[in-house]
Amino acid sequence: MNAKIIRCDNDLKLYQKLLETPEVKRIKEQLDRHEEKGPMGTRRHLLSTSVRLSAQMASGLHRMVDQCVEKLGLQIPVELYAYSSPQFNAACFKPEEGRLFIMFSSSLLEAFAEKELLFVVGHELGHHVYRHHDVPIGYILQGKDRPSASLALELFAWSRYAEISADRAGAFCSGDLDSIARALFKLASGLTSSNVVQFSLDDFLRQLDDMMAADAEPGQGAPMQDWFSTHPFSPLRVKALKLFDDCGMLRSGQQAKTDLEIKVQAIMSLMEPNYIEARTDTAETMRRLLFAGAVLVADAQAGISQEEMKVLKRFFGEAFDVDNLNIDKIKRELPNRIDATRAQASMTQRMQVLRDLCIVAKAEGDTSAKELEVIKEIARGLEVPCGFVYQCVEEKLELD
Repeated sequence: MNAKIIRCDNDLKLYQKLLETPEVKRIKEQLDRHEEKGPMGTRRHLLSTSVRLSAQMASGLHRMVDQCVEKLGLQIPVELYAYSSPQFNAACFKPEEGRLFIMFSSSLLEAFAEKELLFVVGHELGHHVYRHHDVPIGYILQGKDRPSASLALELFAWSRYAEISADRAGAFCSGDLDSIARALFKLASGLTSSNVVQFSLDDFLRQLDDMMAADAEPGQGAPMQDWFSTHPFSPLRVKALKLFDDCGMLRSGQQAKTDLEIKVQAIMSLMEPNYIEARTDTAETMRRLLFAGAVLVADAQAGISQEEMKVLKRFFGEAFDVDNLNIDKIKRELPNRIDATRAQASMTQRMQVLRDLCIVAKAEGDTSAKELEVIKEIARGLEVPCGFVYQCVEEKLELD
């Protein structure tokens, strides 16, 4: 097995498509020209804000990194850094002057066992192996020139599949599904002590089963960070990795890889607006709320703009026509649609609708106070914490 073989197909397809997109090419060319003039300052920043971990200071960690570098077929020096933080986090930065940089939070290094750290290291190196930094998602989404709504949606979708690829690289390096699941459990819950909680892989996976059930109420015990659209939910990531671990693709050939990708795409659909096409009463109720909410969000600040129209057509089809809308009638119907959705849809499904409304709100870049208030009103009616709305609006735009 090698890193190229295990890359997620949808990651590669979307990656190649994005690199041919004019907006992405333009930003990437600007950054490439800047890099040609000299270092971007990444290493200088790391040296001034964190502690470089030499081989003498962290021999065990360097041994793990060397092991992952060899398994993934890399040939580049890696510098390791640690910074003080109670939050579990790690990140791999784009190479500079022939060096690759990985940064870890202090809490992660202290709380993770060896095979858990191997997964984290392999995951971070996976972003480099698959050249994910070639798509400057942060620059595009946070730059002065906002991307088109359709491009933003594609970037978010690609980012989720990029995380699946990086997870596979981490699993390849760790080689132990239980340790991998423990690592993701720790990242999601913040829990590390067995004195309070006994980790169960089966129970963690059952959380995803509940998410997929129509009458489930997931999200109650999971951290809100898991719902960021650039990263798959933690139980989903574990399920995708279990499918990867079970597939035996090297023994069975390409057919096993094809079957794997189909199964992964099916569970990844939990993060896509599939209810728009589903033929169930609940999906119809959700669509009715999405329609009303999206129109009112788009209309909240100086009417519906062209960029907002693009997003609305993405959800409701090219036949969507703003001229035929009765805004006052939609406002009157909104409370009933909220009540119906709250009664029929699970917490997960209600979060999906809110997440999609946030996409509409961000069509022009910044979300206005009026747009945010419309979404918060809907969130309150759906009994979803408004903090979830803020996190969707301000969601993280970089790979880590």
